[in-house]
Amino acid sequence: MDKFTRLSAVAAPLPMANIDTDMIIPQNHLKTIKRTGLGIYAFSNIRYHDDGSEREDFILNQPAYRKAEILITGENFGCGSSREHAPWALKDFGIKCIIAPSFADIFHGNCFKNGLLPIILPQAIIDQLLDDAGRGANAIITVDLEAQEISGPDGGTVSFEIDPYRRHCLLEGLDDIGLTLEKKKIIGDFENTKRLSQPWLFKD
Repeated sequence: MDKFTRLSAVAAPLPMANIDTDMIIPQNHLKTIKRTGLGIYAFSNIRYHDDGSEREDFILNQPAYRKAEILITGENFGCGSSREHAPWALKDFGIKCIIAPSFADIFHGNCFKNGLLPIILPQAIIDQLLDDAGRGANAIITVDLEAQEISGPDGGTVSFEIDPYRRHCLLEGLDDIGLTLEKKKIIGDFENTKRLSQPWLFKD
C-alpha cells in the first residue's frame, strides 16, 4: 500500500448526504476480486446515461474535476452494504482523500485498509471547503496527514482528528498484511521454537 503523507490536489464538491456504496459502485460490478479497473464504474448510475454516454452535469465528468483526488461530500458517506469494492473504485478513479461530516462505520474502516484517508469535520467547515472546491481547477486543497491540517486555496488552515494507529498505518503505507510482516522476525522466532519443542506440528 502506498504511503499517505501530504496531498495537494484538486477537490471536487459533491454535496450529497447518504451516498451509499451501491451509488459508489453498483452491484453488477462486484464480480471481480481485483482492486483495479473499477474506477470507470465509480458512481456509474449518476455518472452515465443509460446509453453509456457521460452526464455533463455530474461533477467528476466536468473538465476541471476529472483528475480530482479529493472529494468533499455530505454526511453518512458510504452507508449501505459493506462492499469493499467501494473504496477500491474510488481509489482506482484517483480519489485519495474524502472529507465529510460523517461516514458509515464499515466504509470508514475499509478506507484506511485500502490507503484512502477519510476525514471527519463539522458541517460549517465542510461548507467552507465546498465553497473552495467550487473554484474548479483552482480548487487546490492540501491535506497534511503528519501535521493533521488541511490548507485551502487562500492559505487558511483547519486541523482534523484521526486515530493514531490508523494515522501510523497510512503514513507508513501499512495494510493488514504489511502490519503482519512488521512482526516477521517475531513470528519466525516463535515458529523455530515450536519446531524444536513440538516437531510433529510441522510437515516439511
